[in-house]
Amino acid sequence: MLTAIDTNILSDVFRRDPQHYEQSAATLRLALDQGAVIACEVVWAEISAAFASSTDAENAMNQLRIDYGALDLPSCLGCGDAWRRYRKAGGSRSRLIADFMIASHAIQAADRLLTRDRGFYRTYFPDLVLMDPGAEPTDPGRQEFE
Repeated sequence: MLTAIDTNILSDVFRRDPQHYEQSAATLRLALDQGAVIACEVVWAEISAAFASSTDAENAMNQLRIDYGALDLPSCLGCGDAWRRYRKAGGSRSRLIADFMIASHAIQAADRLLTRDRGFYRTYFPDLVLMDPGAEPTDPGRQEFE
């Protein structure tokens, strides 16, 4: 099982977020137990900005066993399609195209996406399998338990 990971999960883990750390860390461990975890360049860049240096960021990601997975052309084109639908539906610019890139990458390169941002991804990427740390094992958001 190959899991793509969203920035919010890594941020929870690295910052030891008081509200989300335990669930995010436990769900990340589960994903790693079930296979590899990858992050696209958007996630790597967002996480890297939170560290004192790029070397520190790379070491932290390696320690968690998060692999790098680049967006390919189908991911980029899928991102553009979803962004266009979002904007035509009246979506504001408050939602960044980076979120669309993360989802498109997950669809093309992985079996699922580990994220806390379930509502947005369900709306614009209905075929994307989500792994949500806040969901119960029987919740459709945690489809790997079905």
